[in-house]
Amino acid sequence: MPPHSRPAAAPRTVRTAVARVLSEVFQPPFTIAAALLLSPAASPGWPGTWWFGGVAALFTCVLPFVILIGLVRAGKVVDHHVSERSQRAPVLAMAIVCVLAGLGLLIALGAPASVLAMVAALIAGIAVLAVVSLWWKVSGHAAAVSTAAVSMLLLFGPEWWPLVLVVPAVGWARVVLRAHTPAQVVAGAVFGPLVIVGLWQVFLNVL
Repeated sequence: MPPHSRPAAAPRTVRTAVARVLSEVFQPPFTIAAALLLSPAASPGWPGTWWFGGVAALFTCVLPFVILIGLVRAGKVVDHHVSERSQRAPVLAMAIVCVLAGLGLLIALGAPASVLAMVAALIAGIAVLAVVSLWWKVSGHAAAVSTAAVSMLLLFGPEWWPLVLVVPAVGWARVVLRAHTPAQVVAGAVFGPLVIVGLWQVFLNVL
């Protein structure tokens, strides 16, 4: 496959139309932004500290996404889902630089420990995914939505359990669109809670 070509698209059906909507609505920048916006709730001062989550989301999700769209329009990246595996590591490296800049600003602003811990966990998670993407295309959608869903459960309690149902729905969508294999989706769904949320909790206890 040429470096800037799109993977074979799934046939256009009602099934794929639903899958495309799910993929767009629950793409990683949106789901991770939701988790970051609410992350201050794990530290004292909430809800007055919500804006720290906004700063974190700006550098972790909005800025990298804007740069990514620019790369797509310039023809450097195949699409905003970074469907071509060989392009994932450089894009993720760009995201890490943005997130590191945001982390530095958050530290300077005196952000709550829960926000700093989540941003640090995301840096570690993105770095791991960048390395793995050199050989295998783990589903970023599944990793992000599972991270957000489990984070909400930890923040606000088991009554938020319906959010977990979004994880298999998004995983199904990525397989239907032929963006990932079932194994890549399962790997992403496990990676999010195990690595990113797990590190968030570890860092939260340290900071």
